Amino acid sequence: MTNVTTDTTRTVFLLAHTGRPAAIRSAELVVQGLLRNGLGVRVLATEAADLPLPDAVETVTDTSPAAVDGCELLIVLGGDGTLLRGAEFSRASGVPMLGVNLGRVGFLAEAERDDLDKVVSRVVTRDYDVEERMTIDVLVHSNGDIVHTDWALNEAAVQKVSPERMLEVVLEIDGRPVTGFGCDGIVCATPTGSTAYAFSAGGPVVWPEVEALLMVPISAHALFAKPLVTSPASVLAVEVQPHTPHGVLWCDGRRTVELPAGARVEVRRGAVPVRLARLHQASFTDRLVAKFALPVSGWRGAPH
Repeated sequence: MTNVTTDTTRTVFLLAHTGRPAAIRSAELVVQGLLRNGLGVRVLATEAADLPLPDAVETVTDTSPAAVDGCELLIVLGGDGTLLRGAEFSRASGVPMLGVNLGRVGFLAEAERDDLDKVVSRVVTRDYDVEERMTIDVLVHSNGDIVHTDWALNEAAVQKVSPERMLEVVLEIDGRPVTGFGCDGIVCATPTGSTAYAFSAGGPVVWPEVEALLMVPISAHALFAKPLVTSPASVLAVEVQPHTPHGVLWCDGRRTVELPAGARVEVRRGAVPVRLARLHQASFTDRLVAKFALPVSGWRGAPH
């Protein structure tokens, strides 16, 4: 396939997990539908080699967020990892992301594999809404210096490295200490991330429209190690004690950096949100029930 510059005025960027046969077939169907309706399609050259795409598709070698420049929408086909990869492009470019779930749960996705025709139709007619999801900004301090900066849509997790030893930490909120203990780690999450790693660690489910920050211990050896929900204006901090083995910081399970003993990780509301394209007006309650297949038989609802 050769590089082609589309002459259409509307271009959609497509990101897919090309390691999955289902994603390859889904990408093919989406591309065909968009081109048939006169929209341009752009993909990364590294993915184009694995996709059966027509010559009309534009390919770009730039893998930075600049690859999305000029696009009106970013369609992502895959599981949670691919959707979080798409969120990196979306946040940096401001282009809304529409996720199609090809994985298991896919809370960030707006559609399922069987909805591809509907996805194409709604994109063509611009029949979708855009909402902003809160992110977090992360700073890592060591010996008084900022040694790393990052961000996350779901969570920033401070974790132990050595399986045989716990990570000793002290938790702080708004400049005041809360408690300290040994643990496997601490998850600092957004409401969007409350159904991801924080959920697995025993944290609460927080509705996306609720503005808050979460701090959830992982396997803490302590009597008081409850999940905490704070104001979105709060600053959360996790201090790795100097006498403990070094830890590691993971942001959205995608980006990682080693934390030396004595490191301090600060988490605050992110300056830049991620924009998500929405096709459905269904409540988050219905989404929660559907994604986790929760038992609701016997429900009668409020009396009329």
